[in-house]
Amino acid sequence: MKTRTIDPKQLPVKDLHQYILGAVSPRPIAFASTLDREGNPNLAPYSFFNAFSSNPPVLVFSSNRKVKDNQTKDTLHNIRETGEVVINAVNFAMMRQMALASIEYPAHIDEFIKAGFTPLASDLVKPFRVAESPAQMECKVKDIITLGDEGGAGHLIICDVLRIHIHEDVIDEQNRIDPHRIDLVGRMGRAYYVRASGPAIHTVFQPVTDMAIGFDQLPASIRQSPILTGNEIAEIAALTELPVTASLELLSLDLEVSKLLEQEEGYSALHQMARNAITAGSIDRAAGLLMLADSLYAQ
Repeated sequence: MKTRTIDPKQLPVKDLHQYILGAVSPRPIAFASTLDREGNPNLAPYSFFNAFSSNPPVLVFSSNRKVKDNQTKDTLHNIRETGEVVINAVNFAMMRQMALASIEYPAHIDEFIKAGFTPLASDLVKPFRVAESPAQMECKVKDIITLGDEGGAGHLIICDVLRIHIHEDVIDEQNRIDPHRIDLVGRMGRAYYVRASGPAIHTVFQPVTDMAIGFDQLPASIRQSPILTGNEIAEIAALTELPVTASLELLSLDLEVSKLLEQEEGYSALHQMARNAITAGSIDRAAGLLMLADSLYAQ
């Protein structure tokens, strides 16, 4: 596969910025609410953001210097003055409003009003929460780490979470946040966003204490399957053991399988059947089919 290799030092910052945003994607959005020293509200989205600790609960986002003029943003000014911020989650229902708040309005302009959001008083900090946000986290700023002094340089804002407010309707019967109900959006490169709900959500159950056999213990005929994708082969590699010979003999007597064995392209047919079994969630059956194909057709 042809690859483009980039030296960050040889590329204009504006172009490097877009390559990074496109490759490190999607990113969650910190919709940061702050106040200046006079109590003027500010609301701005940041996608250089994530959670970094649960005990203590810590969130980190970066307010970068503007590439075009090397200026810092109102959010950073306010946090340096007050040491407080509310980080609001952004869901699909408020995505377009959030984008309005990203406009570089003058410092005295209230983005709550401009973008049509409802301010809610916080419990422990002075900045307002966004009522429309499905999850709002009141934070004290623990530290600000400056990463550079030129356009595009970030300031890591390390936030201790003091209180979390979550809309009840996004919590399921197990007291967990349902990804389909909270319906979050993530930022990608340029004007692209992604909606993290519906068919975009995939579950991967991978116990981390059970020792899976891994790719290296699979027969070459499975690793080099002309039918299966890397993800599908990984479903077999995630098993703790492969089927034994006795189970393969029993599988070969299955009416559907025995018909495939009579075909000239029995190897490919078994791999296709295994793929269908993986899609249906029958991983053990898929492993049996693949091992049967290996025992009968592999050279």
